Amino acid sequence: RLIGQQQEINNLIQGRNAADEENTRLKNEFSNLNQKFKDKSQELKDTEECAQKKEEQNRLVIKKLEEENKGLNTCCTDLLNDLEKLRKQEAQWKTEKSGSDARVKNLETDLAEAREQMKELQSICSNLSSQVAVKQKETSQKDCDVIRAK
Repeated sequence: RLIGQQQEINNLIQGRNAADEENTRLKNEFSNLNQKFKDKSQELKDTEECAQKKEEQNRLVIKKLEEENKGLNTCCTDLLNDLEKLRKQEAQWKTEKSGSDARVKNLETDLAEAREQMKELQSICSNLSSQVAVKQKETSQKDCDVIRAK
């Protein structure tokens, strides 16, 4: 019986040694996995920081473009107001047109100049509208870039 118990003890010691080896192997594997986890966590953190910086840059660009767009809209509104004033002035000139031939010639000359200014203002307004469209496309592209970056 003593020999059987000794054999059982030896078997248990061998089992414990095998378990210790397995435990050591698992600890090493855990350590490796833990390091990989730390590396991936740092990589994720770095990526998130980069994305956050890009998002902030995009916000600043969008804010700048919105301000520029606001300025262009104000300018366009001013030009439209000027155009409306010129149209009102033209109507007033037409109602007052009843003087001498010299006065008629002067008013016709003024009217022609006003129309030329209107064409220039319309051209400027058209150009500004084109610029606004371009800026809106750029803003949309930046929004897409932000979405892709996320």
